[in-house]
Order: sequence, then C-alpha cells, then structure tokens
Amino acid sequence: MVKMESTEEQDRKLVLEFCHLLEKSKQLFNGLRDLPQYGHRQWQAYFGRTFDVYTKLWKFQQQHRMVLDSKYGLKRWQIGEIASKIGQLYYHYYLRTSETNYLNEAYQFYAAIRGRAYYSRAIKEDRPDLMVKKLRYYARFIVVCLLLKKMKLVRELVTELEKQIQEYTTTYEPEDHLEWSLVLEEIKGFIKAEAAVAVLHADSNPIILSHSGSGSRLSPLTTPPCERSPHMTLSLQEILIVGSACEQAKFSELTMDMFRMLQTLEREPTESTHPMSITHGMHGHDASPAASRIPPYGVPGSKGYLENGRHYRDNPHKYLLYKPSISQLLVFLASGFKELPPGGALLLYMSADGCFSTTKRPEDYGYELGGLATSVKRDGVEGGGIACRGKSYKENHCLYPGDLHPFTRRPLFIIIDSDNSFVFQHIPRYFGQPLVILMSPQDVPPAFQTDVQHHGSLFTLFLHSPLTALCYICNVGDVPIHHWERCQSHVDRFITEASRLVTRCRIDEIEQGIGFIDSSYVQFFGDDFLRTLILRFVFCDVVLRLHRGFRGSHMRPRCEPPLPSHELLEHPSLSHIIFQLASALDVRGHFSDGPECD
Repeated sequence: MVKMESTEEQDRKLVLEFCHLLEKSKQLFNGLRDLPQYGHRQWQAYFGRTFDVYTKLWKFQQQHRMVLDSKYGLKRWQIGEIASKIGQLYYHYYLRTSETNYLNEAYQFYAAIRGRAYYSRAIKEDRPDLMVKKLRYYARFIVVCLLLKKMKLVRELVTELEKQIQEYTTTYEPEDHLEWSLVLEEIKGFIKAEAAVAVLHADSNPIILSHSGSGSRLSPLTTPPCERSPHMTLSLQEILIVGSACEQAKFSELTMDMFRMLQTLEREPTESTHPMSITHGMHGHDASPAASRIPPYGVPGSKGYLENGRHYRDNPHKYLLYKPSISQLLVFLASGFKELPPGGALLLYMSADGCFSTTKRPEDYGYELGGLATSVKRDGVEGGGIACRGKSYKENHCLYPGDLHPFTRRPLFIIIDSDNSFVFQHIPRYFGQPLVILMSPQDVPPAFQTDVQHHGSLFTLFLHSPLTALCYICNVGDVPIHHWERCQSHVDRFITEASRLVTRCRIDEIEQGIGFIDSSYVQFFGDDFLRTLILRFVFCDVVLRLHRGFRGSHMRPRCEPPLPSHELLEHPSLSHIIFQLASALDVRGHFSDGPECD
C-alpha cells in the first residue's frame, strides 16, 4: 500500500512539473511579442531562456508520456501545440538572425505535426479555438515552405487548408470565416504570381530549381566569380527590405518583391552541417522531433558565434518592413546604421509607389522632387497626419532622398524600385563614404503594366532571377528543364564576362587613366551579395537596352554613380551573349538588330 502511494505521489509530482513547465513556456512565448524588433542584444537572452524551457518541456513530455496520458489526460493536439510553438520559435529566430538553417528547423517541426497527425482530431473536440490554432498552423507552415521553395508541398497544404476552412465554417459558422477565406485567396494569388515562368520536367510537370541560378538563394554554384583586389574592403552586414507597393500580391506581410529580394540576399541553407543544427534524429515526416533538436540556452547570436574557434554567420542581418510608417522606417534604418561593424555596409531596398512633386524648378533635390510613399498608417502629427501641400510643406508619409543624407556617413548601398525611382540619383556624398544607388525603370510597356503592378516588379525580378525576367518580357511562359539549363549557361557566361569587364575597367583606370569606374563599386564588389546585385543590374540594363519593347530612358534602369557605357554597359561581348541567349529561346525577334549569333 505504501509503495502504491509512493508511485501515485511520484506521478502527481510529474504532472505538477509538467504543468509548471507548460505555464512557464507559455509566459515566455507570449513575452516574445513585447521584445524590441530592432537591435541585436536586447532580445538574445530572452530567446535563450525560451528555448531552454521548451527544451525541458519537450524532453519531459517524451520521457513521461505514459504518466501524462493517464494522469494528466495529455492529448495529441497538445503535443502538436508544443511542437508548433517550437516551429514558431525557430521561424522568428530566423527572422531576427537571417540564418536560413533555422528555417529548416522550423520546417522539421511543422512537418512532424502533419506527419504524425497531431491535429487530426481537432474538429472532434468541439472547440472552435482549437480549430483556429490548426488553421494558423497551416498558414505558418505554408509560409515556411514558400521560403524554402517547397512548392509541391505548398500546393498540398493549400488544398488541405481549404478543406479545413470549409469544415471549420460549416461546423461552427464563425464570425471570422470571411477573414480565413481572404487568407486562402491571398495565398492562392501569391502562388500564382510567384510562378512567373514555369520550368518543366521531362513529364511536363513544373519543377522548382534551387541550385541553377533560377532565382534561388546564393550558393557556391551561383556566386559570381571575381578577381580580387586590395580595394574590395567592404562586406554587407545590415539590410532593410521595405515593401510598400499598394496593389502587389502579398502573404503574411511579405509582398512579392520582398519575398524575392530576401531570398536573393541569403545563402542556401545547409543540411545537418551547422553545429547548432537540429536536423539530426529526424527521419521523415513521421518521426517525432528529438529533444536534442532544440538549442540550449545560449543560442547563437545574430552577429555570429564561435564554435571550436570558427565563426559562423552565413547571411547579413536584415529587417523586413511591410508598409511601415515613416518613423518606423527611420528607426530601423538608424538601428541598422548603429549596428554596422567596421568594414560593414548597409543595404536599403525599397519597393514602393511614388510620391510625386509639382515643383517645376526645384532648388532642393533632397525634398522638392518627391519620393516614395511609405504607408497608409499615420504617425501622430498635426493635421491628422496629412501634410499641407503649400509651398513650404511636404507629404509626411513619404521617404525623400534628403531623409537618407545622414545615413551616407557609412558605406550605403541603395536599391529603389518605384515609378519615381530616378529622384534618388541626386543623393550627394557629403562624407566621402562609398555610395551606390540602383534605380528601377520608372515605366514598363503597356502590355506588362497590369501584371507588374500585381505580380511583382520587373526590376526586382531581374535582380532575383535574370533568366526568368528575360523569359517574362519575351512572353516565354514555360521552358523544358534541359533547355533552361542551356539558357542558364548563357546567363552565367554573361555574369562572368561582366565581372571581368568591371575588374578590367579598374585596372585600365589605374594603368592608363581610361575606363573610369567609381571606387564605390570596387569597394562593394568584394562582397558576394553586392557583386551579384551589381552584375544582375548590368544584365537588366543590357537586356532592356536591346529589347524592342523598352524604348526611352524612363523604361531602363539607372545607377549612381553611372557605370561606364562603352567599356561595360554597351560592350559588344555582353550584347553578343544576349543575342545568343535570345536565339536559344527563339525570341530573337524581340531584340534590336545586332550581329548574327554563332
């Protein structure tokens, strides 16, 4: 009898310990939303404590499952909820650190929930709040799969989500059924817009390429070559990606342009090689994530960390801002500026609609030519947030070129994708620091205007996937995989030749005083990401310059400082490769007359 009481007492203590860990984990998780979104050090320790508690909780429920099942009544959906929270932890840690390996970790937990059907009986619990948790899990899993380019699985999940929304609506007739219908339509619209050009397998089914320059993240196979020089001193450390275009396809506060640019500025995640990787112990969707998959207290920081004397940090740190107010935008810019280490560069990418000025003879290029609309949200300013349009006043919710002047104290790389982009070409280099500004065309031919407005900007598509962009402007909707790879080899050849010409311009300038290229480009050129962007910009400029449909300077991109025309942008070797590529795609007629291709 005493022995029986002892066992019951032990079981009671186990249940109490589980309840304590569960409550503590919920408190810590809910506190994550109160952490500052900018800066690196303020949130790191808190994330560490949260990971620590979830490590203990996950181990505990694995080790004492039988007791918790019988004495606590632990249900499968509760295990699924813990796994879902861990997946969210990893996703938010990815957002804060920009380390793509953590996306893989989030995926593993989300996939395990689906594989083990933790939420399969949610509808039978007669709890609408539980069904909402299940729907939110699906939405989060879809975002992670989109970012990992698992498009086949995305389509399966969307089908399942649609069925779950229908079941939820029919069973409970909830007030939020229209909101969930909107979420579903948003996802479907985003997927449709993302597939600008289909690459077809031999069986004519579309496939997703991840290592062939098709718009994937940077990998050793897609990093442009570079002849190094001592002047290439800078590395990209901080990034702001801002999406404020009104009509553009979006999902989960990611516009299509933001989605493409954030991948362009990341390296391919690695599998099971990172010292903090938690992929070990997972064997397919049906495996339960091992406790060792959760990093202990002292998770790696966003600025990299040391393990056995080695420094790990694959990607620059970035902030993603969807339609921020002007004050939010400037605060995040200032934070990125403050966090820059010596030798670091900051990149600002903005996709936004233009704010246009009616000033006929501007005296101040910083504020009298207009700028970019930031958000419909209003800061607390006089006049309800709408600035007067008199002679001395400007629109409050507009980013003007002059707003960026203070940030030119450090190396700054700016990409502006807007119908008012050219106003940013006048930013002065007051402080003598490296400064490059890449500006999109301000207009596109009428045939592309509607699609570009909703499906994402053409300029950003060129920076993300040059071959996809070229196919798109030549009305090539699908390409067989073997043909795509042949065409991609032409793009790779173009990028290699453009890189050689950039380096040659610098050498010629030093040796002969000709072929001038601004030193800013040379200093940025040593960074893999910035070099990729510069060379893809050159590809975009050459293609649009030769394309018959893009006539007039407003339909071509600009850069400041200007890149040399004769020695680079109009160099015959680059034009020749574009003509060869056009012939390979059987779209030579879209391009102006030039030399016959071999």
